Amino acid sequence: MAERGARTLSLPDDWPVHPDPILALHRMGTFDWDLDTGLCSLDAMAHRIFDITPEEYDGHPESLGSRVPGGEGQRLDALVARAMKDGSEHYGTYVRLRLRDGSLRWAHTQGCIRRDESGRPRRIIGIVRDATEELDDSAGRAQRQALDTARREQTNVVQATTAALAHARTVQDVIDVVKDSHGLALLGSTSMVLGLVEAGRIRLVAEGPEGTSVPGTRVTRIDEPYPMSEAVRTLRPRFIESAEEFAACYPVLWPHITGLDITSAAYLPLIAQARPIGGMGLLYSGRHGFSQDERNVLVALGSSIAQSLQRAMLYEQEKDLAQSLQQAMLPRTIPSVPGADVAVRYRSGYAGGSLGRDIGGDWYDLIPLPGGRVGAVIGDVQGHDTHAAAVMGQLRIVLRAYAAEGHTPATVMARASTFLHELDTDRFATCLYAEADLSTGVVQMVRAGHIDPLVRLGDGSCRRVAVAGGLPLGLSAEFGGLEYPVCAMELDPGHTLVLCTDGLVEVPGADLDDGMRALAASIAAGPEDVRHLADQLIEMAEKRGGDDDVALLVLRRRALTERQPVGRLKQHVAPGDPEALTRARHLIRATVRSWGARERSDEIELVADELITNALLHTEGAAIVTLRVLSGSDRRLRVEVEDSSSALPRRREPGEQGVSGRGLLLVDRLTDVWGVEARGGGKCLWCEFVVPESA
Repeated sequence: MAERGARTLSLPDDWPVHPDPILALHRMGTFDWDLDTGLCSLDAMAHRIFDITPEEYDGHPESLGSRVPGGEGQRLDALVARAMKDGSEHYGTYVRLRLRDGSLRWAHTQGCIRRDESGRPRRIIGIVRDATEELDDSAGRAQRQALDTARREQTNVVQATTAALAHARTVQDVIDVVKDSHGLALLGSTSMVLGLVEAGRIRLVAEGPEGTSVPGTRVTRIDEPYPMSEAVRTLRPRFIESAEEFAACYPVLWPHITGLDITSAAYLPLIAQARPIGGMGLLYSGRHGFSQDERNVLVALGSSIAQSLQRAMLYEQEKDLAQSLQQAMLPRTIPSVPGADVAVRYRSGYAGGSLGRDIGGDWYDLIPLPGGRVGAVIGDVQGHDTHAAAVMGQLRIVLRAYAAEGHTPATVMARASTFLHELDTDRFATCLYAEADLSTGVVQMVRAGHIDPLVRLGDGSCRRVAVAGGLPLGLSAEFGGLEYPVCAMELDPGHTLVLCTDGLVEVPGADLDDGMRALAASIAAGPEDVRHLADQLIEMAEKRGGDDDVALLVLRRRALTERQPVGRLKQHVAPGDPEALTRARHLIRATVRSWGARERSDEIELVADELITNALLHTEGAAIVTLRVLSGSDRRLRVEVEDSSSALPRRREPGEQGVSGRGLLLVDRLTDVWGVEARGGGKCLWCEFVVPESA
């Protein structure tokens, strides 16, 4: 009976069964990962769980990348790396797999880490099983929902902070975001410190709340025994999971923070382009340890902050370069001009927040000229780059040289256009050149495609001065249109001339005339002092924003003791009327003597007669002679003769027997200074005589 029972309960020949069939029955696959070679062997069930064929899998874990979504793969890699580093023997986690048809499957994997005698990981043996049904029940769904909720919250932290950092342009903007970000508040940190790497040291630039940083750690070396230094030095985050660990690993720092009740901390290296640019420390109270998801969130947050910091540093470097190059191209100083108050300003397009090396071609210049005159220039080269700045620098110097040579405003503009055309560049430039005689108030202006100037009058009103213009510089020479009409106006004492580029006027989507009217209203309501007015106009441009540069020149004529007119005579001499010429001579002689210049009356009469005669002989219209007395350190008498011809006088050699051609020789010998000015469609020959004050 016993023998029959024994035969009945006899074991099968294949007992005990091999582990592989047992695992397969429970839908479990196995893997064996050799860490030295990097090869990982999968059994048949593991192939089915990953939904991959043996032909598609080459033995390297990277071949499973198409089945493990990016975020899940990074989380799993971080989990395995942590287990190998901290000496763990086992690890396990749930992961989501993407099947061949695009659907998702839950799987659970467990691994056993085999180490050699030195403790170095050499091999990982483990299982992977289909956990879809396991997580489909109510408890599994609750667990999955909790995981998803936690992931969403952590993702929202990174997204909120990244969104705030997207608007940060400067390093200070990034610091403000890190200190005030709602994302960091959600992380629950008690305090935060942020440092930047500078010349082998870490300089703290932010802390929160204020006063929570440790004394003596404002500037530390990277090789010092501090957790932030370690994170920056090793380029790896340092997670401190307990107060005991903090005290044991950093005994120098721990006594200074015991009052903060710190129970854990995370120190993150801020890495950009594979080099450390700073570090951030988050200190916590009341929490212990960090889950893998929390570590991933903090690392992602550190990466986002590092990229924003690098972008801000590059922006500030580009801004400094643009402004330095622009300032180097502009005049370093503006000369003092007797008889006028002058203010110049320049605003870079960077002030409006533009990115890139946005160097503008806007410029201004003030050129002292003989005879108490001054040339004011405002211009704008097409484009916003280094080439535009280089062209602007050359054009400014050339235009200044032409003006200093004594050429008329129209000639100065025409020659500058020819120069730009021959410079072999595809750029053109707009420009406005105003030549002002501050002793008389006469201003001659030429315009090359630029916006009109504005004048504020003595009563505070402001108007736009319509100046007939020609083509922009460069284009006029290319298309053969080098004619630049000259507009003349009088700038009385107390009047202010405003020249600017279109960056001060133009508003996207608005009409230029509306912008000019708004600018005129701002000038009229602005302060009388030219410096305060210039500051107010630039401040208005900054508030309005915009990426275009602004150049501004403000000139206000003031009545000084220098060269102030104290007497004036104006006489019209008609052509073909000998009596008119005789009357003009007598009137000039009498006027000059009455002004106390008897000693030079013959010279003045002779020169005036020569100029009037030349005007009547060589032009078809009348001559207008004007005498002025200009008082100052050297009292002068000024003679002006205007005619309707734009042809300039030529100095000739008369020869021994010549009876003509000596006019300009006489003028040059008898006067102290003389010159020629364009006046609308004609010209004005002028000369000055130094005359002593009469007794």
